[in-house]
Amino acid sequence: QVQLVESGGGLVQAGGSLRLSCAASGRTFSSKTMAWFRQAPGKEREFVAAINPGGRGSSTSYADSVKGRFTISRDNAKNTVYLQMNSLKPEDTAVYYCAAASYFTATYYDIKEYNYWGQGTQVTVSS
Repeated sequence: QVQLVESGGGLVQAGGSLRLSCAASGRTFSSKTMAWFRQAPGKEREFVAAINPGGRGSSTSYADSVKGRFTISRDNAKNTVYLQMNSLKPEDTAVYYCAAASYFTATYYDIKEYNYWGQGTQVTVSS
């Protein structure tokens, strides 16, 4: 079993920045694709960013809506994945969820690939 605990959400003005953290339990963190999804009120949960297994230099992928503004990273020594969010926009307002696949997955954007989820952290961007 893997437990994920997110932190770092909050209220920020448009143009501001936040960094989300996701601490994972378990001894196989480094072998898992990790991702962030988000869900706005009345909308489906959507892919935000993913990072493949491995250490420094692990490949990353982003939704077009956040590319160039968000950065996903991981620290395998701390079993933690991060999401640095810059130039935030009101449309980024959502509950952000950390997710872990059981192993490496090439279809990182597919919500069905992820077996473990955090409880979510609210991000609100005011205009």
